[in-house]
Amino acid sequence: MSGGKLENRVALITGASRGIGAAVAKLFVEEGAHVILLARSKSGLEDVDDEIRALYGDGHVTLMPFDLSKIDELEALGPTILERFGRLDILVANAGILGDQTLVSHSKIKDWKETWTTNVLSNVQLIRTVEPLLKASDAGRAMVTGSGMGVNATAFNGQYGVSKAAVMFLFKTWAEETKQTNLRVNMIRPGAVDTDMLAQVFPGGYQGDDMRTAEQVAPMFLELALPTCSRHGELVTPATFSL
Repeated sequence: MSGGKLENRVALITGASRGIGAAVAKLFVEEGAHVILLARSKSGLEDVDDEIRALYGDGHVTLMPFDLSKIDELEALGPTILERFGRLDILVANAGILGDQTLVSHSKIKDWKETWTTNVLSNVQLIRTVEPLLKASDAGRAMVTGSGMGVNATAFNGQYGVSKAAVMFLFKTWAEETKQTNLRVNMIRPGAVDTDMLAQVFPGGYQGDDMRTAEQVAPMFLELALPTCSRHGELVTPATFSL
């Protein structure tokens, strides 16, 4: 909104139809940004749009239903955003799928390919297509939602864990390549967040006492999106953020 910390900034958020992506979208709008919401679920995006309109009125959101696994088509995203908005200041790469939960020895290569394409290769393509816009911004900011499962192996979740390890390393590499620019690139490990995906990983219920809501972790993304943010190449966790 007017006078917010992200006033006049344009942000692209993937995986924005629910969970962390939706919570970050609402917070960014509250702070004055125009958000481009990208996800496979058109109905989910419309639900988030309705919530934001009810809170802040019209004109703050652009919906972009899109399947990130279509990586060849994704290449046109940067030019499309440039034509429509003339700029892009923030990328929140939040989209991801869990993949098939099974033993590695029982897994199917086709399932690995689907998970790898959506969770890793789509982010390679995102970087390729939006980096020129983020570098052109006076304070380009990019962040990816990582996972502890990409650091500490969890049985039956190899597809997700391996892909998350890769995408965090991808953004770490991107950060190394952009040290001398206005762009700041970071990774976020939000910990256990009360989402549909967490429920799938722990069908009997998450037993830890450290679970947070998506709204509680959204301020981590806001800090890394601020024009004043100086962090670069960091893996930010609740412990390093003081949630």
